[in-house]
Amino acid sequence: MTEEAKPREPQAHPAVSVVGPGEGETTVLGTTRMRVLEDGSHTGHRLAIAESVLAPHTQGPPQHRHAQHDEGFYVLSGTVRFTVGDDDYDATPGTLVMVPPGTPHTFANLTDQPAVMLSTFTPDLYVQYFRDLREAFVGGRPLTRQANIDAMSRYATEPA
Repeated sequence: MTEEAKPREPQAHPAVSVVGPGEGETTVLGTTRMRVLEDGSHTGHRLAIAESVLAPHTQGPPQHRHAQHDEGFYVLSGTVRFTVGDDDYDATPGTLVMVPPGTPHTFANLTDQPAVMLSTFTPDLYVQYFRDLREAFVGGRPLTRQANIDAMSRYATEPA
């Protein structure tokens, strides 16, 4: 057999990533619990995925726009109010909201029930933003609007 025709040995560490229920990197940011399912380390940093649980009456971040990544939100349960510029959209289970770079947006759970959504970040740039916010909470620093904006600015994001 030539070198090219030899069968490949099974890899000790397959390229497939499996994150089971209760696994992943969990971050609690006030009334929001986020579980990072893929931080980009298995996708060549092309894609990150997170599950977020928004407690009832949770306000989201200040309206903002990303310069370098798309952000997607797939609502799994509850109702999430998305504000895009001056327009409001109430997204119910099964709704996908895709936000391209440069589009001002925010979200909130205005209801009496929790809401769960799956978020995508392409590329994975924004996952570190959530880690930074977590460090601020752990360090006992309050998450003021300005602290949030300062953290956003490190990841090609600005207030709208």
